[in-house]
Amino acid sequence: MSLTCADCTCREALQTMKTMPPEQLFPGVKDPAAAMAGLYLYFSCFEEAHNLISEPKSSEGEFWHAILHRREPDSGNAAYWFRRLKTHATFPAISRAAAEIVRRIPDAEFRIGKWDPFAFIAFCERARSQPVSAQEMAAMEIQRAEWQILFDYCARLE
Repeated sequence: MSLTCADCTCREALQTMKTMPPEQLFPGVKDPAAAMAGLYLYFSCFEEAHNLISEPKSSEGEFWHAILHRREPDSGNAAYWFRRLKTHATFPAISRAAAEIVRRIPDAEFRIGKWDPFAFIAFCERARSQPVSAQEMAAMEIQRAEWQILFDYCARLE
């Protein structure tokens, strides 16, 4: 999963996802559209994800919307959505995952502590300007962990 959304990375997955409404793919979850947006983002399908969460119906939708704009990249818009979100139940788990990743990649210059999505936006901006660096590797791994933790939270039955 790159730090920037480009073209959808898997046309086959995109076509399959388009045949299933979120409520069918994620029955019984709090916000099926948010879970589906996360799945679209996994494959870098920016437009499809944005169409689902342009007007989020949950904090999870706001979180995916923020991630989507961070990957666009539109840092100002991402920050707007993170300000709306304020905090999320997944932040502590994301913080722990990020701390472990930074410990494994010692040259990554990312502050560890309470999860700060604004600091992560800035870290991703720096990492994008340093391809094939410890910064980029750490940012991509943290982003993947963030995705996994949030997706798991979204796809869980209520």
